Amino acid sequence: MADLLKDVYNHDYLTHVANAVAQCYPAFQKNDFITAVFNDDWKNKELKARTEHIADQLNTFIELDYLQTLAVIKQVSLHFTSYKGMFIPAFVELFGLDELTDSIDALAHITQFASAEFAVRPFIEQYPEQMHCRLLAWTESDNHHIRRLASEGSRPRLPWAMALPLFKKDPSYLLPILESLKNDESEYVRRSVANNLNDIAKDHPDVVIDIAQRWLTESDSIHTKRLVKHACRSLLKQAHPDALSLFGFLPPKDINVIDLMADSSVQLGEVLHFSCQIQHQKGLPLNKCRIEFAIDFMKKNGKQARKIFQLSEAIIPQHNKMISKSFSFKKISTRQYYGGQHTVAILVNGVQLASTDFFLIN
Repeated sequence: MADLLKDVYNHDYLTHVANAVAQCYPAFQKNDFITAVFNDDWKNKELKARTEHIADQLNTFIELDYLQTLAVIKQVSLHFTSYKGMFIPAFVELFGLDELTDSIDALAHITQFASAEFAVRPFIEQYPEQMHCRLLAWTESDNHHIRRLASEGSRPRLPWAMALPLFKKDPSYLLPILESLKNDESEYVRRSVANNLNDIAKDHPDVVIDIAQRWLTESDSIHTKRLVKHACRSLLKQAHPDALSLFGFLPPKDINVIDLMADSSVQLGEVLHFSCQIQHQKGLPLNKCRIEFAIDFMKKNGKQARKIFQLSEAIIPQHNKMISKSFSFKKISTRQYYGGQHTVAILVNGVQLASTDFFLIN
């Protein structure tokens, strides 16, 4: 079984944290800190709870006021990157909300090493006007991590983060930020812009369609096309007609799916195999096709819930296109599988053209 992300915070790692803090703050009680981290409830904490617990213990054992401790934390941040270092911005999130200017300056520094996309959100919620000015200023930063923070930290539906319900209701706050970043030189930043728009599309699809149409009209850059396509990915999966037509996916009147075959059953932990042919009617114009498969998963309540997966985008030639695919029912942490009847379906340009049932056996 693969190691869990939360288990990166083992004794060796926390010793590394303690040593780094002690270099900046010699009075730090390293052994007491490590003992306090690995308390009786440690094993029950998930990843985010562990990052917050580590931050809380840093606050306890660095016996200085907030601004003095923040100076230590900023020095320490240079040594801790990626998701492992998320306890660093978590410290600012937990203890710095009353010191807006110093805390936000610190997050702009820290995000260059471990992203502050979670930590910045309480500040946006509590200080929306001041933070709007700061977010717009960040879009002009020389550092792409800081520019990305302006977009990623303000996403209405950032996964695993606190929600920003104000932006679900009205995304107008976000649009100047995204406009400023849409032509960013960094793919890392442009991808975040697309993610933010994809979040907005879940509550305001017409807003995103209008933006997508305008941006594609203003620029024929491959970067713009890729950004807009990624921003519309949820709308495309939902077969939103304006999103489909925006990318040339017309109703598949001249397309058939034939010979759909799938394993009649699959054991939990094994792989389902299925295949079909996509048939273009001869003599008719060739259309661009978005080909997807869907699985209607059995849920705990005995009902099915659909998940859609993209197969390809192609122009179907005058002969048949063969599709052969497999899907693994190996146990994963992000999806719970339940035994019973499932369905696999083939969709072309958002329209289901064929389906067949199979059974998942626990």
